[in-house]
Amino acid sequence: MKRHIPKVLILIIFSVVLVACSEPHTKHPDAHHAPNGDLRETTSSVDILPTFLDDQQSVIRDAYLIAGRHPDVLDWIPCYCGCGMSAGHQSSKQCFIHQINDDGTVVWDDHGSRCDLCINIAVESVLLHKQGFSLKEIRNKIDTTYSKDYAPPTPTPMPAQ
Repeated sequence: MKRHIPKVLILIIFSVVLVACSEPHTKHPDAHHAPNGDLRETTSSVDILPTFLDDQQSVIRDAYLIAGRHPDVLDWIPCYCGCGMSAGHQSSKQCFIHQINDDGTVVWDDHGSRCDLCINIAVESVLLHKQGFSLKEIRNKIDTTYSKDYAPPTPTPMPAQ
């Protein structure tokens, strides 16, 4: 005797498969996922943090504010977490900021919110900059500190001075 699968059961199975195969949802309506899976969100300026940081610890939000206010420093500093290979990042800045547009809007990246090493490198670099170290001196210190026991650095160019 042949068994027939009820049409309702087929419809339920189809619905479950459809939902399971759809794009992941985020609780941040203005955010989107980058090809590598990182969450990106655009705000109107570096002073307005993305909503994906709303529930994060203050140290993480502070690191994003630091990155937003000093992208010119972090452009010259490599990251050693492996994001150059996994996410295509070119510098420490991209762990926090995907890009700053000509109109001042900022496309933030949530990678740095999940990585202590990214936070440490960014904060240390900006603190050294505020202490008067040149970009080249900061770069040399970061390279010396993190070139052993960590992933290969992002392909960040060396600053001239």
